[in-house]
Amino acid sequence: MFFPESYSLAVVLCVITMLCWGSWANTQKLATKDWPFPLFYWDYALGIVILSLVFGLTLGNTGSQGRSFFEDLQQGSQASYISALTGGVVFNIANLLIVAAIDIAGMAVAFPVGIGIALVLGVVVNYLATPLGDPLYLFLGVGLVAVAIVLDALAYKKLSSGQQSTPVKGIVLSVLGGVLMGFFFRFVASAVAIDFANPEIGKFTPYSAVLVFSIGIFLSNFLWNTFFMLKPFKGEKVTYGDYLKQGNFKLHAIGILGGIIWCIGMSFSMIASEKAGFAISYGLGQGATMVAAAWGVFIWKEFEQAPKGTKPLINLMFLSFIVGLTLIIIARV
Repeated sequence: MFFPESYSLAVVLCVITMLCWGSWANTQKLATKDWPFPLFYWDYALGIVILSLVFGLTLGNTGSQGRSFFEDLQQGSQASYISALTGGVVFNIANLLIVAAIDIAGMAVAFPVGIGIALVLGVVVNYLATPLGDPLYLFLGVGLVAVAIVLDALAYKKLSSGQQSTPVKGIVLSVLGGVLMGFFFRFVASAVAIDFANPEIGKFTPYSAVLVFSIGIFLSNFLWNTFFMLKPFKGEKVTYGDYLKQGNFKLHAIGILGGIIWCIGMSFSMIASEKAGFAISYGLGQGATMVAAAWGVFIWKEFEQAPKGTKPLINLMFLSFIVGLTLIIIARV
Protein backbone atom coordinates (compact mmCIF):
# COMPACT_ATOMS: atom_id res chain seq x y z
CA MET A 1 0.00 0.00 0.00
CA PHE A 2 1.04 3.60 -0.44
CA PHE A 3 2.15 5.61 2.58
CA PRO A 4 4.69 8.44 2.99
CA GLU A 5 8.19 7.44 4.06
CA SER A 6 9.27 10.96 5.03
CA TYR A 7 7.88 13.64 7.32
CA SER A 8 7.99 16.25 4.54
CA LEU A 9 5.66 14.18 2.33
CA ALA A 10 3.39 13.59 5.33
CA VAL A 11 3.16 17.38 5.81
CA VAL A 12 2.22 17.79 2.12
CA LEU A 13 -0.60 15.28 2.62
CA CYS A 14 -1.75 17.14 5.75
CA VAL A 15 -1.84 20.41 3.80
CA ILE A 16 -3.96 18.69 1.14
CA THR A 17 -6.25 17.54 3.97
CA MET A 18 -6.60 21.14 5.11
CA LEU A 19 -7.40 22.29 1.57
CA CYS A 20 -10.00 19.53 1.11
CA TRP A 21 -11.68 20.04 4.49
CA GLY A 22 -11.79 23.78 3.86
CA SER A 23 -13.16 23.44 0.32
CA TRP A 24 -15.86 20.76 0.33
CA ALA A 25 -18.45 23.24 1.70
CA ASN A 26 -18.33 25.06 -1.65
CA THR A 27 -20.34 22.14 -3.05
CA GLN A 28 -22.91 22.70 -0.29
CA LYS A 29 -23.03 26.39 -1.22
CA LEU A 30 -23.67 25.46 -4.86
CA ALA A 31 -26.23 22.74 -4.22
CA THR A 32 -28.33 24.10 -1.36
CA LYS A 33 -29.61 27.05 -3.39
CA ASP A 34 -32.13 24.54 -4.81
CA TRP A 35 -31.61 21.56 -2.51
CA PRO A 36 -32.24 21.41 1.29
CA PHE A 37 -29.11 20.57 3.25
CA PRO A 38 -30.35 17.22 4.72
CA LEU A 39 -31.00 15.97 1.17
CA PHE A 40 -27.60 17.22 -0.01
CA TYR A 41 -26.08 15.39 2.98
CA TRP A 42 -27.20 11.95 1.72
CA ASP A 43 -25.16 12.40 -1.44
CA TYR A 44 -22.27 13.84 0.59
CA ALA A 45 -22.19 10.71 2.79
CA LEU A 46 -22.35 8.50 -0.30
CA GLY A 47 -19.40 10.36 -1.81
CA ILE A 48 -17.33 9.62 1.33
CA VAL A 49 -18.02 5.88 1.00
CA ILE A 50 -17.22 5.89 -2.73
CA LEU A 51 -13.86 7.63 -2.34
CA SER A 52 -12.78 5.47 0.61
CA LEU A 53 -13.50 2.35 -1.44
CA VAL A 54 -11.69 3.67 -4.53
CA PHE A 55 -8.62 4.61 -2.48
CA GLY A 56 -8.66 1.21 -0.78
CA LEU A 57 -8.79 -0.67 -4.07
CA THR A 58 -6.04 1.44 -5.65
CA LEU A 59 -3.58 3.06 -3.22
CA GLY A 60 -4.41 0.42 -0.58
CA ASN A 61 -3.16 -2.32 -2.93
CA THR A 62 -0.12 -0.45 -4.26
CA GLY A 63 3.42 -1.58 -3.46
CA SER A 64 4.75 -4.52 -1.51
CA GLN A 65 4.79 -3.11 2.02
CA GLY A 66 1.98 -3.56 4.50
CA ARG A 67 -1.14 -5.67 4.01
CA SER A 68 -3.38 -5.65 0.97
CA PHE A 69 -6.74 -3.91 1.31
CA PHE A 70 -9.00 -6.97 1.53
CA GLU A 71 -6.52 -8.91 3.66
CA ASP A 72 -6.48 -5.98 6.06
CA LEU A 73 -10.28 -5.87 6.29
CA GLN A 74 -10.45 -9.62 6.94
CA GLN A 75 -7.97 -9.62 9.82
CA GLY A 76 -9.35 -6.56 11.66
CA SER A 77 -10.39 -7.27 15.24
CA GLN A 78 -13.88 -6.62 16.58
CA ALA A 79 -12.50 -3.79 18.70
CA SER A 80 -10.97 -2.10 15.64
CA TYR A 81 -14.22 -2.37 13.69
CA ILE A 82 -16.23 -0.94 16.59
CA SER A 83 -13.76 1.90 17.11
CA ALA A 84 -13.68 2.98 13.44
CA LEU A 85 -17.45 2.65 13.06
CA THR A 86 -17.95 4.69 16.23
CA GLY A 87 -15.70 7.39 14.79
CA GLY A 88 -18.05 7.64 11.80
CA VAL A 89 -21.14 7.82 14.00
CA VAL A 90 -19.59 10.52 16.22
CA PHE A 91 -18.31 12.57 13.27
CA ASN A 92 -21.71 12.46 11.60
CA ILE A 93 -23.71 13.86 14.51
CA ALA A 94 -20.97 16.44 15.23
CA ASN A 95 -21.00 17.65 11.63
CA LEU A 96 -24.80 17.90 11.53
CA LEU A 97 -24.94 19.74 14.86
CA ILE A 98 -22.41 22.35 13.72
CA VAL A 99 -24.30 22.86 10.45
CA ALA A 100 -27.56 23.25 12.39
CA ALA A 101 -25.84 25.73 14.72
CA ILE A 102 -24.66 27.77 11.71
CA ASP A 103 -28.27 27.93 10.47
CA ILE A 104 -29.47 29.19 13.87
CA ALA A 105 -26.63 31.35 15.20
CA GLY A 106 -24.80 32.26 12.01
CA MET A 107 -21.28 31.54 10.76
CA ALA A 108 -19.68 34.19 12.99
CA VAL A 109 -20.66 32.38 16.19
CA ALA A 110 -21.25 28.73 15.38
CA PHE A 111 -18.18 27.97 13.26
CA PRO A 112 -15.48 29.43 15.52
CA VAL A 113 -17.09 28.00 18.65
CA GLY A 114 -17.60 24.54 17.18
CA ILE A 115 -14.38 24.18 15.18
CA GLY A 116 -12.34 26.08 17.79
CA ILE A 117 -13.35 23.56 20.47
CA ALA A 118 -12.79 20.67 18.05
CA LEU A 119 -9.33 21.91 17.11
CA VAL A 120 -8.02 22.38 20.66
CA LEU A 121 -9.72 19.32 22.16
CA GLY A 122 -8.81 17.08 19.22
CA VAL A 123 -5.11 17.99 19.35
CA VAL A 124 -4.96 17.51 23.13
CA VAL A 125 -6.76 14.14 23.03
CA ASN A 126 -4.67 12.79 20.16
CA TYR A 127 -1.38 14.09 21.62
CA LEU A 128 -2.08 12.47 25.00
CA ALA A 129 -2.79 9.17 23.23
CA THR A 130 0.23 9.39 20.89
CA PRO A 131 2.69 12.06 22.11
CA LEU A 132 4.68 12.77 18.95
CA GLY A 133 6.17 16.23 18.37
CA ASP A 134 7.43 19.08 20.55
CA PRO A 135 4.47 20.09 22.75
CA LEU A 136 5.63 23.72 23.02
CA TYR A 137 5.64 24.33 19.26
CA LEU A 138 2.55 22.20 18.74
CA PHE A 139 0.33 23.92 21.29
CA LEU A 140 1.65 27.41 20.48
CA GLY A 141 0.75 26.71 16.87
CA VAL A 142 -2.69 25.41 17.80
CA GLY A 143 -3.22 28.47 19.98
CA LEU A 144 -2.42 30.81 17.09
CA VAL A 145 -4.75 28.92 14.75
CA ALA A 146 -7.47 29.24 17.41
CA VAL A 147 -6.78 33.01 17.56
CA ALA A 148 -7.13 33.13 13.76
CA ILE A 149 -10.54 31.43 14.06
CA VAL A 150 -11.66 34.06 16.59
CA LEU A 151 -10.45 36.86 14.28
CA ASP A 152 -12.39 35.19 11.47
CA ALA A 153 -15.51 35.37 13.64
CA LEU A 154 -14.95 39.06 14.38
CA ALA A 155 -14.53 39.79 10.66
CA TYR A 156 -17.81 38.01 9.85
CA LYS A 157 -19.52 39.88 12.66
CA LYS A 158 -18.42 43.22 11.18
CA LEU A 159 -19.67 42.08 7.81
CA SER A 160 -23.16 41.36 9.15
CA SER A 161 -25.35 44.37 9.80
CA GLY A 162 -28.21 44.64 12.26
CA GLN A 163 -26.98 41.88 14.53
CA GLN A 164 -29.63 40.32 16.72
CA SER A 165 -28.95 38.53 19.96
CA THR A 166 -27.51 35.07 19.37
CA PRO A 167 -30.00 32.28 20.18
CA VAL A 168 -28.82 30.20 23.12
CA LYS A 169 -29.81 27.05 21.24
CA GLY A 170 -27.30 27.88 18.51
CA ILE A 171 -24.45 28.25 21.00
CA VAL A 172 -25.39 25.00 22.78
CA LEU A 173 -25.43 23.10 19.46
CA SER A 174 -22.04 24.63 18.54
CA VAL A 175 -20.48 23.49 21.81
CA LEU A 176 -21.94 19.97 21.55
CA GLY A 177 -20.85 19.65 17.93
CA GLY A 178 -17.36 20.93 18.73
CA VAL A 179 -16.84 18.52 21.63
CA LEU A 180 -17.95 15.54 19.55
CA MET A 181 -15.86 16.71 16.58
CA GLY A 182 -12.84 16.80 18.88
CA PHE A 183 -13.20 13.07 19.63
CA PHE A 184 -14.15 11.43 16.32
CA PHE A 185 -10.56 11.32 15.00
CA ARG A 186 -9.35 9.56 18.13
CA PHE A 187 -11.83 6.71 17.63
CA VAL A 188 -10.55 6.12 14.10
CA ALA A 189 -6.90 6.53 15.15
CA SER A 190 -7.37 3.89 17.86
CA ALA A 191 -8.18 1.35 15.15
CA VAL A 192 -5.07 2.17 13.06
CA ALA A 193 -1.73 0.36 13.29
CA ILE A 194 1.33 2.26 14.50
CA ASP A 195 3.69 0.73 11.90
CA PHE A 196 2.14 0.76 8.42
CA ALA A 197 4.88 -1.38 6.82
CA ASN A 198 4.50 -4.09 9.47
CA PRO A 199 1.02 -3.51 10.96
CA GLU A 200 0.12 -5.36 14.11
CA ILE A 201 -2.52 -8.08 13.95
CA GLY A 202 -6.07 -6.85 14.55
CA LYS A 203 -5.35 -3.20 13.71
CA PHE A 204 -6.21 -1.57 10.39
CA THR A 205 -4.03 0.23 7.91
CA PRO A 206 -5.40 3.72 7.03
CA TYR A 207 -7.35 2.64 3.93
CA SER A 208 -9.38 -0.03 5.74
CA ALA A 209 -9.95 2.22 8.75
CA VAL A 210 -11.31 5.05 6.59
CA LEU A 211 -13.65 2.67 4.73
CA VAL A 212 -15.09 1.31 7.99
CA PHE A 213 -15.33 4.88 9.30
CA SER A 214 -17.22 5.96 6.15
CA ILE A 215 -19.65 3.07 6.55
CA GLY A 216 -20.29 4.32 10.09
CA ILE A 217 -21.13 7.74 8.65
CA PHE A 218 -23.50 6.35 6.03
CA LEU A 219 -25.32 3.92 8.34
CA SER A 220 -25.74 6.51 11.10
CA ASN A 221 -27.26 8.83 8.51
CA PHE A 222 -30.43 6.76 8.75
CA LEU A 223 -30.65 7.87 12.39
CA TRP A 224 -29.06 11.33 12.59
CA ASN A 225 -29.94 12.77 9.19
CA THR A 226 -33.45 11.32 9.26
CA PHE A 227 -33.99 13.19 12.53
CA PHE A 228 -32.75 16.46 10.98
CA MET A 229 -34.98 15.85 7.95
CA LEU A 230 -38.14 15.36 9.97
CA LYS A 231 -37.34 17.61 12.98
CA PRO A 232 -35.18 20.44 11.64
CA PHE A 233 -33.95 23.09 14.06
CA LYS A 234 -34.71 25.63 11.35
CA GLY A 235 -36.70 25.55 8.11
CA GLU A 236 -39.23 23.11 6.71
CA LYS A 237 -39.06 19.35 7.16
CA VAL A 238 -38.19 17.17 4.16
CA THR A 239 -38.84 13.49 3.42
CA TYR A 240 -37.25 10.64 1.51
CA GLY A 241 -39.88 11.30 -1.15
CA ASP A 242 -38.45 14.80 -1.56
CA TYR A 243 -35.03 13.28 -2.17
CA LEU A 244 -36.43 11.20 -5.02
CA LYS A 245 -38.67 13.92 -6.48
CA GLN A 246 -36.52 17.06 -6.12
CA GLY A 247 -33.13 15.68 -7.01
CA ASN A 248 -31.55 15.67 -10.45
CA PHE A 249 -28.24 14.41 -11.79
CA LYS A 250 -26.45 17.71 -11.26
CA LEU A 251 -27.54 18.10 -7.62
CA HIS A 252 -26.65 14.50 -6.78
CA ALA A 253 -23.27 14.84 -8.52
CA ILE A 254 -22.43 18.02 -6.58
CA GLY A 255 -23.26 16.34 -3.26
CA ILE A 256 -21.21 13.23 -4.09
CA LEU A 257 -18.31 15.48 -5.16
CA GLY A 258 -18.47 17.23 -1.76
CA GLY A 259 -18.13 13.88 0.02
CA ILE A 260 -15.26 12.82 -2.25
CA ILE A 261 -13.36 16.04 -1.54
CA TRP A 262 -13.83 15.70 2.24
CA CYS A 263 -12.80 12.03 2.21
CA ILE A 264 -9.62 12.72 0.24
CA GLY A 265 -8.68 14.94 3.18
CA MET A 266 -9.61 12.32 5.79
CA SER A 267 -7.71 9.59 3.94
CA PHE A 268 -4.56 11.69 3.56
CA SER A 269 -4.71 12.71 7.21
CA MET A 270 -4.75 9.06 8.27
CA ILE A 271 -2.07 8.09 5.73
CA ALA A 272 0.18 10.88 7.05
CA SER A 273 -0.37 10.05 10.71
CA GLU A 274 2.46 7.51 11.04
CA LYS A 275 5.15 10.09 10.22
CA ALA A 276 3.40 13.23 11.47
CA GLY A 277 1.59 11.85 14.51
CA PHE A 278 -2.18 11.96 14.98
CA ALA A 279 -2.13 15.29 16.87
CA ILE A 280 -0.24 17.11 14.12
CA SER A 281 -2.18 15.54 11.23
CA TYR A 282 -5.48 16.43 12.91
CA GLY A 283 -4.32 19.91 13.92
CA LEU A 284 -3.14 20.79 10.41
CA GLY A 285 -6.35 19.44 8.92
CA GLN A 286 -8.52 21.61 11.16
CA GLY A 287 -6.77 24.67 9.79
CA ALA A 288 -9.45 24.16 7.14
CA THR A 289 -11.38 27.03 8.72
CA MET A 290 -8.89 29.48 7.26
CA VAL A 291 -9.05 27.80 3.86
CA ALA A 292 -12.83 28.27 3.96
CA ALA A 293 -12.26 31.91 4.94
CA ALA A 294 -9.90 32.33 1.98
CA TRP A 295 -12.62 31.04 -0.36
CA GLY A 296 -14.97 33.60 1.15
CA VAL A 297 -12.50 36.47 0.81
CA PHE A 298 -10.93 35.82 -2.59
CA ILE A 299 -13.48 33.75 -4.56
CA TRP A 300 -16.94 34.48 -3.19
CA LYS A 301 -16.00 38.13 -2.43
CA GLU A 302 -17.93 38.01 0.84
CA PHE A 303 -15.98 40.96 2.28
CA GLU A 304 -16.11 43.20 -0.78
CA GLN A 305 -18.65 45.54 0.88
CA ALA A 306 -17.32 45.04 4.41
CA PRO A 307 -17.22 48.10 6.73
CA LYS A 308 -14.05 49.93 7.71
CA GLY A 309 -11.83 48.00 10.10
CA THR A 310 -12.58 44.59 8.60
CA LYS A 311 -9.49 44.35 6.37
CA PRO A 312 -6.98 44.62 9.26
CA LEU A 313 -8.82 41.78 11.02
CA ILE A 314 -8.62 39.62 7.90
CA ASN A 315 -4.90 40.37 7.45
CA LEU A 316 -4.18 39.59 11.10
CA MET A 317 -6.26 36.44 10.83
CA PHE A 318 -4.20 35.08 7.94
CA LEU A 319 -0.91 36.10 9.59
CA SER A 320 -1.85 34.32 12.83
CA PHE A 321 -2.90 31.27 10.84
CA ILE A 322 0.31 31.09 8.78
CA VAL A 323 2.55 31.45 11.85
CA GLY A 324 0.48 28.90 13.76
CA LEU A 325 0.62 26.48 10.85
CA THR A 326 4.40 26.87 10.65
CA LEU A 327 4.80 26.11 14.36
CA ILE A 328 2.65 22.98 14.07
CA ILE A 329 4.78 21.75 11.16
CA ILE A 330 8.15 22.32 12.85
CA ALA A 331 6.88 20.63 16.04
CA ARG A 332 7.89 17.30 14.46
CA VAL A 333 11.09 18.43 12.71
